[in-house]
Amino acid sequence: MGSHRRLASPSGFNRGAGTALCALSAAAAALGAVPASAAPHADTKAEVDRLYEQAEEATEAFNKADETADTLRREVGDSQDRIARQQQRINSMRETLGSLAGAQYRSGGVDPSLALLFSDDPDDYLDKASVLDRITVHQTGELRELESAMRELAQERSEATQKLSELEKSRKAVATHKKTVEKKLAKARQLLNSLPSTERAAYDRASRSGRVEIPDLGNAVPSSARAAAAMAAARTALGKPYVWGASGPTGFDCSGLMQWSYAQAGVHLPRTSQAQRYAGHQVPLSQAQPGDLVTYRSDASHVAMYMGNGQVIHAPYPGAPVRYDPVGMMPVSSVTRV
Repeated sequence: MGSHRRLASPSGFNRGAGTALCALSAAAAALGAVPASAAPHADTKAEVDRLYEQAEEATEAFNKADETADTLRREVGDSQDRIARQQQRINSMRETLGSLAGAQYRSGGVDPSLALLFSDDPDDYLDKASVLDRITVHQTGELRELESAMRELAQERSEATQKLSELEKSRKAVATHKKTVEKKLAKARQLLNSLPSTERAAYDRASRSGRVEIPDLGNAVPSSARAAAAMAAARTALGKPYVWGASGPTGFDCSGLMQWSYAQAGVHLPRTSQAQRYAGHQVPLSQAQPGDLVTYRSDASHVAMYMGNGQVIHAPYPGAPVRYDPVGMMPVSSVTRV
């Protein structure tokens, strides 16, 4: 599950933000339907599990928005730098042209034929006048070219700034809804805690029964040296808390843990579980090797790392630390070898 950083165009982002908002709103609405009194154990488990899934989908959408925002910020910054550099060149050229124009006015403010008569050295005058004309034409052409480029870059900056503004507004809306969902999830936790201890224990046993201690991972060999390094990094995250939108090193969401682990191996992964699914080539689950990424559900809204012997390591959901779980804990969408 996750919560973090997106954009190519306003419409492109709005679809992602809309998905996040819809998922978050659905989560809030669904949890709002939980009665104040303790529901039957089966109903409570189903409701909370459904909310975890909806929150996870919304978190990955939020991650994508954050990632796009960062990309757009860099693009806007680059555009502004280019515009500033070109503006500086244009200003310098204008100063040169102004000096040349002044010199031309002072020496050629009268008819050139009369200036020639008044010149002490006609040959020198003609030579300077010819050079001045050539420089002026050259500089004027270059100025026009740079001014055209500046207009294009200014338009680029305006469009990028507008996109960033729209993105920031959408991100704030997603963040607001995320807080609402977190409050609802806290209420669900309170509901679970209000159940009799036997029912609460039964729910805990029925939920993902992850382990922080290292299970028997068998003798399977990692798919590569970088996979081995990523696995080693992931192990150091065991017991770290699940944190919305976090990519380490003190807290993680599901895709953040994968990104951070592979970053320690010198490999850059995309930020979201959906994008991480395509960060390498896919293999059948039956051929999974340690270090492979395992995505879950049809929308790939959750991701874990295969560690061997049917075990994965992942950041499960709010309130659950990074831990091991069986690879079949949820419907597997794909297995990706980085």
